[in-house]
Amino acid sequence: MLRQALLAISKSRRAERLVTTSPLTADVVRRYVADDIGAVVAELTRRGLLVTVDHLGEEVTDQAQAEAAVANYLSLLDLLPAGADVSVKLTALGLRLSQRLAIDNTAAICAAAAGKGITVTLDAEEHDTIPGLHAVHAALRREHPDVGVVVQAYLPDSLDRCEKLGGARVRLCKGAYTAPGAYTRTADIDRSFVRCLKVLMAGTGYPMVATHDPRLLRIASTLAVLDGRDVTGFEYQMLYGVRPDEQARLAGLGARMRVYVPYGSDWYAYLMRRLAERPRNLAFFLRSLVSRG
Repeated sequence: MLRQALLAISKSRRAERLVTTSPLTADVVRRYVADDIGAVVAELTRRGLLVTVDHLGEEVTDQAQAEAAVANYLSLLDLLPAGADVSVKLTALGLRLSQRLAIDNTAAICAAAAGKGITVTLDAEEHDTIPGLHAVHAALRREHPDVGVVVQAYLPDSLDRCEKLGGARVRLCKGAYTAPGAYTRTADIDRSFVRCLKVLMAGTGYPMVATHDPRLLRIASTLAVLDGRDVTGFEYQMLYGVRPDEQARLAGLGARMRVYVPYGSDWYAYLMRRLAERPRNLAFFLRSLVSRG
């Protein structure tokens, strides 16, 4: 119930105004959202961590806004080292306006990124955008075979999606949205995650295991060994500000550990979804606000 409430609040304009205009939130937000993206990326890289960077923003309403989002990503590429990744949300690039527009805009980012040794991953969003997400991904892979895509384990068709993504870079996560018919019980989502993980680890693509769950991390490492994958054959991904000690531990063991780093002023919906995923984050957030009050 708490998760559903927080996801509903993430779409509330009134709640957004209250949270984003409060002078108490800035320091807390910095824990999860980078304020100086260049400095944050440089520090994470220095510590042996890989990065994927998300310029926050989604749901543009006209072509000019979509073009501005493309320009933001092209500028971002200049701040990233080779081996980095950028995560893009297709609704920020015009998916709700036109699938063709989203393909063209994302292709421009992919082409520029490839020239700098940087990869692109298509982020998952609301359930009604998922068919468009995978259609755009399939179209882009013809010219940009390294483009990645996210699969959310909370959706009942996630296993089928994984089975059809042979040879692709696939970020598997639990999911941070709601959808009709989706798994809602933690145990069901975890079982779906493991089923998908087995397919990806045994397949021909590149699995990106996006979870902070200690049990799922252990299962991923075990499956990698069983399926003969060395440390270059898959990677772990975790959110900026969440379990940084575990991120450092995995990197210290030689694993490919990539940190998902969001930045930008449009952080409200992202933060609410992160709080919905992890109640302990909500407790931290509330304690921080109280201590600053």
